Amino acid sequence: MKLVSRFTHWLEMHWAIPAYAGWVLLGLTLFFLLAAANTLAGWLYVLSGLGFALLGIAAVLPGRSLRGIAIQRQPLYPVSAGDSLTVTLTFNNPTPAPKSLLMVQDHLPAALGSAAKSAIEVIPAHDSYTWTYAVPTRQRGVYRWQQLSLRTAAPLGLFWSCRQSRVPGKAMVYPTVLPLSHCPLIDQAGCDRERQMQYQTALPQASSEGATRSLRPYRWGDPLRLVHWRSSARYNELRIRELEIFTSGQQIVIALDSLFRWHPDDFEQAVIAAASLYTYAHQHYPAVQLWTAGSGIQQTPTAILETLAQVQLAEDRHHAMPRTPVIWMTQNPESLTTLPQGSLWLLWSGQRLSSAMPSPVNTPTAGRWIYPEQPLHSQLQAPVTT
Repeated sequence: MKLVSRFTHWLEMHWAIPAYAGWVLLGLTLFFLLAAANTLAGWLYVLSGLGFALLGIAAVLPGRSLRGIAIQRQPLYPVSAGDSLTVTLTFNNPTPAPKSLLMVQDHLPAALGSAAKSAIEVIPAHDSYTWTYAVPTRQRGVYRWQQLSLRTAAPLGLFWSCRQSRVPGKAMVYPTVLPLSHCPLIDQAGCDRERQMQYQTALPQASSEGATRSLRPYRWGDPLRLVHWRSSARYNELRIRELEIFTSGQQIVIALDSLFRWHPDDFEQAVIAAASLYTYAHQHYPAVQLWTAGSGIQQTPTAILETLAQVQLAEDRHHAMPRTPVIWMTQNPESLTTLPQGSLWLLWSGQRLSSAMPSPVNTPTAGRWIYPEQPLHSQLQAPVTT
C-alpha cells in the first residue's frame, strides 16, 4: 500500500491522477470499448473514442492551469508566545487567462500545527489574489518552512494535479513577557551600577580615564599627562601609563546558564524570566545586555529577543562568561560560588533538584530561589535574599 501511495503521489505531482468522476468515466469508456469489440457496433467505438479523448484532455488541463502562478510570502512580524502569527501570501497571475478553482496548502512546521488550507475561486488575468490567515503560537522558537502546494481539477473535474513551490517563511516567536511593576533584583543591580559610576566620576581628573594597567616607553605623539614621572626618573627615560578604561558597572548583564542541563519546563520558565527582567530593565536603565553560552553578549533589543527565542538548554560553550557582575539565572547551585563579586542570582529549585546539592545560602552573592510550582510573576517581584 505504501508503494501504491508513493506512486500516486508522484504521479499527481508530476502529471495528474483521476478524480472520482474520472474513474467513473474511465470505467464507462472501457465498458463501451469492450462492448464494441464484442458487438462490432460503430456507435460504441465512437462513444469509447470520445471518452478517451475527454479523459486525455482532462488529464492535461489541470497541469496547465497551475503554470505561470507566482507566489510571494510577505515578511512575518515577530510575536510573543500565545499570540497569533499573521501569514500573508500573494498569488500573482501574469498570464492572459484566469486561474480558477485552486486549493492551496501551506505546509507549516509541526510545532505550529497542521498545514493551513484554503480555496481560491478565481485569480483574474494579470491580477493577484491575497490570502491571509492566522496561526496560534504556543511555544517560543524560530520556525522555518518553505513548501506550499497548489492543487486543482479545473476545468473538467476529472483529474487532480498538484504542484509544490518553494516559498520560504521564517517566523520569530518571542518568549512571553510578564508585566512587572517593580523588580527588586533589577533595581538593586541598577543601584549598584549607579554607585560605581558615581565613584568613578569622583576620581581625580588624572585618573578619570582609567587605572594604570602597565608602563611602556614614550612614543612620539603621546600626551604628556600620561607620563609616569616617578618611573621615568627611575629608568632615565619617559614612561607612559597604559590605562584600564572603566567600562564595567555601567550596564546590567542578564546571564542565562544555557550550559547546564536543566529540567525542560524550568528552562522555559527561566527564558520567560529573562525576557521579563530584560523588558523591565530596558524601561528603567539605559544599558542592558544578555549573555548566553551559545550567543555571547547581545546588546540590541532585537538581538536579545531573538537570542531568547532560539536559546536551548545544554548548549556548547562558544563564548566566555563576562567577568563583570551579572544577574545569573541557573539551576546549578555549584555555579553560584564562581560568580564575580557583586553578582545577583536566580536559582530554580523545587522537587526536581536533589536535596544533596549544596545550598546557595553561604555564597558571597545575593539572590533568591525560584520555585516552579509557584507563580513566577510574584516571585520576580519579591525581595532579594541576602
